[in-house]
Amino acid sequence: MQNTPRSVVIVSPALADANNGNGQTARRWRALLSPHRVRIVQQWPDAQAGDDDVMLALHARRSANSVQAWHDRNGPRGLGLVLTGTDLYRDVAHDPSAQRSLALAQSLVVLQGLGVRSLPPPHQAKARVILQSTTSRATLPKTPRHLRVVMVGHLREEKDPITLMAAARLLPPDAGVFIDHIGAALDPTLGEAAQATQAQCSHYRWLGALPHADTLKRIQRAHLLVHCSRMEGGAHVLMEAICSGTSVLASRIDGNVGLLGEDYGGYFEPGDAQGLASALLALRDQSCGLLAHWGAQCALRAPLFEPSAERAALHQWVQDLWKF
Repeated sequence: MQNTPRSVVIVSPALADANNGNGQTARRWRALLSPHRVRIVQQWPDAQAGDDDVMLALHARRSANSVQAWHDRNGPRGLGLVLTGTDLYRDVAHDPSAQRSLALAQSLVVLQGLGVRSLPPPHQAKARVILQSTTSRATLPKTPRHLRVVMVGHLREEKDPITLMAAARLLPPDAGVFIDHIGAALDPTLGEAAQATQAQCSHYRWLGALPHADTLKRIQRAHLLVHCSRMEGGAHVLMEAICSGTSVLASRIDGNVGLLGEDYGGYFEPGDAQGLASALLALRDQSCGLLAHWGAQCALRAPLFEPSAERAALHQWVQDLWKF
């Protein structure tokens, strides 16, 4: 699909080098949208704003001023808004600035299949799903001696790291389950809890923030990625696990089910540390076949996260925004 290159501005509240979902999405989209001219800003307008044809704003609440400024200058034409987990499952129900962004945008995007149903009914018709993507990676050797578990996500309330720590405390030290927890302590209290858990549980390690390449290798070597979130717009780390041959055990919330599928077997109830610990103990006996079954289910989902599919969807969105 060849179209005239346009000037596209992506508004991302995250800093350009931020190691979080918004920052990673913005950088990936900048690459996928070539040959369009794309730049990333935290606030709009800026010195180059006069040349912009299309705005893709990440986060209804945190990008609300930029969304308003675009609408004041251009009306709804060219104004696309991407809904994050905190948008869908918290802010659009209560926050006036997030609600205003929904109303002003020409088109809305959610990042997983169940996201549209969480939007207010008047706005659902202008929403579409664009699944994020990642490259496939070879599975690295996985030790047969124990179950290697990894959780990836900065320590903040929405990611519910406390449930993982509580599950670690419920596991016997000699159970053969080893947990690596990766992520910066955005909430200092949660960082203190991680340190305390590590001191008391020899099978739990909090590794803090790691470079993305190092994190990917740990995902590739793990038998299982645990994802405890209480709200999620569409976690990229789930795709990274799926496309690395690593099974997933995730909280049963829309943001996870919308990526993994209603019939996926590897769910536990949000906040259920006992259920999580019991599942990890069951998975330690790899002869039970659960890991293999979940791995096969993940492999069937992997084609949904091909970069070519995300690229085609993004280019179609930009074209539709411009032609409005």
